[in-house]
Amino acid sequence: MSHHFDTQVAKDDSRLNILDMYLFKGATPGTTAMILTTNPDAGIFAPLTLHPEGLYAFRFDSDGDAREDIVLKFLFEEPRHVDGEDTRHEQHFRVLRATGDEIPGGAGELLIEGAVGQPVRTADGIQAYVGRAAELWAADAFGFFTVVNGLFAEHRYATEAFDHKNNLFQGRNNMASVLEVPDSLLGANKVGAWATASLSGHAPEVQVYRWGLPLFTHLYLSNPHTRELADRFHQTVPGDDAELFTSAVTEFVQTFSGMAGQTRDPADYASTLAPRLVPAVLPYEIGSTAEFCTARFNGRPLTADAFDVMLSVAAGTTVSDGVAPDVGRIRPAFPYCGIPYDDSEQAGMRPLRELIGLSY
Repeated sequence: MSHHFDTQVAKDDSRLNILDMYLFKGATPGTTAMILTTNPDAGIFAPLTLHPEGLYAFRFDSDGDAREDIVLKFLFEEPRHVDGEDTRHEQHFRVLRATGDEIPGGAGELLIEGAVGQPVRTADGIQAYVGRAAELWAADAFGFFTVVNGLFAEHRYATEAFDHKNNLFQGRNNMASVLEVPDSLLGANKVGAWATASLSGHAPEVQVYRWGLPLFTHLYLSNPHTRELADRFHQTVPGDDAELFTSAVTEFVQTFSGMAGQTRDPADYASTLAPRLVPAVLPYEIGSTAEFCTARFNGRPLTADAFDVMLSVAAGTTVSDGVAPDVGRIRPAFPYCGIPYDDSEQAGMRPLRELIGLSY
């Protein structure tokens, strides 16, 4: 849930709130798996369906220009009541592959289709699943906002921020859109990947949300004097990132690493690090073991504690909030995403939207 409620669209409709993206080698040889999560608090405070005019896309740059060459799209139909019950719904989805002129909107080659809640597979090895999943993002969100506030309001590194070790996301569910495809469909040995949510119904596609790296907007674009940059990020494409965000990212890293006090030359560290973060895309060598750590971004496995990684990278020293993903819920095979928490495990839970609002 590295991007949560950071646009007005996401606050208004959680179905359009991209939380996270994962990218890794599939359990079936010669395949790549990808997961896009949305709908924070799915099943209690958010729907178990996706937006019927939403277009949810995995975008892949295969030639290094930070612009998509191949797009894999999830599109959803209107939910329908099951057996006349208002509380039970079924929803059909399609997955398309688009290149060239077919990239905008709902055009593309049909790869697979199915119903929310049911895994599907084609004869040529494509698999898809959309359904409720355990939230695997782990973070002490109150501590995080203490750190950010300390940097900008108090001009210090709040080393005490993570003393409480409180994982605000523990026990929550989201909606996971999962796709596994043969490596050949991704068109290159190395790709840069990101995800978007767009509205695309009776009008041309309008992008409303973008995910590129964990915490990119909440942390690296957190300067309160440039709040407009987060909205700008969601409206633009990675090919524009260098011009739009390099300065802000570099300044933030210099500030954070300087106050953390473990880098000899914060300005040099920041200028060296910036090209790794901008453009905000997830690099991945197709067929390799995914790894997301301070030393290397190569895809993103479900087990990685990306919160600690992104804070540590920015600070130039190890930062740990003392909490970690609930890896015991991860499935070893498709659809991989975490086994969802049941009603008894979620009893008494307060809305994440409300709690995060109190954190600001």
